[in-house]
Order: sequence, then C-alpha cells, then structure tokens
Amino acid sequence: MFLRIKKNFYGASALLIIILGLPTFAVAGAKIKIDDTRWFSVGLGLQSSIAVTEDGADDGTSSSTNFGFDNIRLYTAAKVHENITVEFNTEHQGNNSTASLDSDQSIRVLDAVAKFSAGGFDFWTGRFLPPSDRSNLNGPFYLNAYQFPIAQAYPALENGRDNGVAIMKEYNGGQFKWSYGLFEGRTVSTNSDTNPDQEDNFLHAARATINFWDPEPGYYTTSSYYGAKDVLALAFVYQHEDDGAGSNTAALRADFDAWSIDGLMEKKIQNGAVINLEGAFYNYDIDGKLDSTITQGQSYLLLASYLMPNSIGWGKLQPYVRQQHFVRDAGGNIGRWRTEGGFNYIIDGQNAKINATYYIDKNGAADEKGTFLMGFQFQL
Repeated sequence: MFLRIKKNFYGASALLIIILGLPTFAVAGAKIKIDDTRWFSVGLGLQSSIAVTEDGADDGTSSSTNFGFDNIRLYTAAKVHENITVEFNTEHQGNNSTASLDSDQSIRVLDAVAKFSAGGFDFWTGRFLPPSDRSNLNGPFYLNAYQFPIAQAYPALENGRDNGVAIMKEYNGGQFKWSYGLFEGRTVSTNSDTNPDQEDNFLHAARATINFWDPEPGYYTTSSYYGAKDVLALAFVYQHEDDGAGSNTAALRADFDAWSIDGLMEKKIQNGAVINLEGAFYNYDIDGKLDSTITQGQSYLLLASYLMPNSIGWGKLQPYVRQQHFVRDAGGNIGRWRTEGGFNYIIDGQNAKINATYYIDKNGAADEKGTFLMGFQFQL
C-alpha cells in the first residue's frame, strides 16, 4: 500500500523536476479600451490535479489515483460608465459537479454584479461573495495552498456567493476598510420545503480589516503577495440570519450566527526570501439544532510558508505547512483534522503555479487517510 503511494509520489516528483528545467514564460490579461472611460476585459482560470489516496479505491484496501479537472472559470468585466462597472464570471467544476461536461447544467453563473461608486463609497448589487473571511474572498485561485480549507464553513448559494447588495469603504488606500451587506440567505429555492426561514429574512454580513503595514486596497483578497508587499492584517467577520438554520418546524429552527477572525503576516527579509504566516478562527452557532448544510462548532487553520529567494528554472519554490481542525458540537464533539505539508512552485504569482503536497485527513471515527496531490493552476 505504502509502496504504491511512494511509486506515484516519485513519478509525480520526476514530472515536476522535468517541468522545472524548462524555459520561463509570462501570463497577462486582455483588456479592450472603448474610449476614455469605457473598457471591456476578459480572462480565464484553470485548476487541474492528480491525487493518490491511501485505501481510496472502491475495494477499500488499494490506493486510488484520481486525475481531477477541478474547475475552469471565465472572467469578464466592463466599465460602462465613469462610476459603474459590471462583472460577469462563469464556472464549470469537474470533480465537484454531478453534471456532465456536455450538459448545459455544468456551466454555472459565478458572479453577476454591478458596482457603483458615489460619495467615496462603493455599492455592489447582484451575485457575489458576501463579506466573509480571507479564504472565501481569496477564492480557490488566491490561496497560499491548492485546496480550499475545510475549516471554512460559511453557508452560501454557490461557491461562497449569494444574491444581495453591499456597501463598502476603504481609508488611506486600504489601510482600514469595511464592508456590510444584505443577502438572500436561506430560501425555498436552496432548501426546498425544509427551509427554516419562512419569513424570508435577510442574511447580514460584515467584515472590517486593519492593515498595520502596507495597505491592501480592494474588496477581494489574496494570501500571498510574494514579496511585493509587507503585510500585517487583522480582520473580523460577523454573519447573522433570523431563522437561518434548522428546519421549517418552529421548534426545530434557530437563528444562524457566525463570526471569525483572520490574520495575515507576510514579510520580505534581507536575503530576498518571503516569510508568510496566516491564521483564522471560526465559530458557527445554530443553537444546537440539526441542519443539513450548517454545522455548529469551532474551527481553525494555521499556515506557514517560506518563498525561497533564488529561482529554479521557471520560478521559485515555496515550502509550506498547514494545520486545520473542525470540532463539531453535535455527536460528542467529533472533529476533523487535516495536516499537510508540501510546496508551491511559483512561476508567475497566482497566475501560474504548481503545487505538490501530502496531507493526512482524519474525519470523526473514520480511519485517517494519506493523500499525495499535485495541483496545477493557470490564469489569464
């Protein structure tokens, strides 16, 4: 069993070594200028992976090898007025979707949002990421690892998104910023007849961020600047929906309350290397009620990485370790642990990178399983 994992590990590592020796290239976006105030841009993102899991085959004793088409995204944006921008993004998920690639259902709306600027404030309306933690605002393409963290469990309509409106403002170029929004939350369309929110209440979501070193402008985030900034950021998030959890029976429904704190420290040191430390703590509360999509409990993640100063072939190596733990309050505090270590090979920031990692996952009473994964990420 272990030999099979070793064999796949060495084969994948050999492939990576070959890749590192190839010449360099750069990735850039596409933007069409219409006039002095209007423009249109288009881009795309692709993630694909190879994973070998101990005892992951159907017989329960053999290692499984999975070639994953994880997702592909098409990004579009248009400046239609001096103070108005429209953004429309789509996604197809491979392994995470039951729809066939040939099915119309496999292509889904990711973001559809109009953005207005007035009086020093920004206003967004449509479908987009509500104010939430850094990992969610990173999305899968701007993490400092390949896989989205298991510690993050804010409810959502689709890929962290929801339909709603938000207001936001930043000060001193992003030294301090806040955002607040009202969203659909739980509805009949997302929870059918078991929808606990029979009164159609809003989901309230808020985030406040302070940067003690370099500012971070903009609503979306990233978890690594690869030395372009020195960042020391701390953020607080709160979400609430009346009757946002449980079921449609009055005695079995509860308010949804959740909060989290996330922090990022990234510093370029004298030898040109970059040290990165990231952490987050989450608390989800549904008053002890049972819910098919929301789990009451606490979780955390810790990540540390070191971007080496010298290039190797196309880019630079970034070894990292990440620890996650989710403790569920129901069922005798049964938790889930995931410990991982590996490295990112940074070719062009978040636009082109390769990840190789080994992680051990322990979920409740189930046996722990080890997985070696190689992930490939490219964006335009």
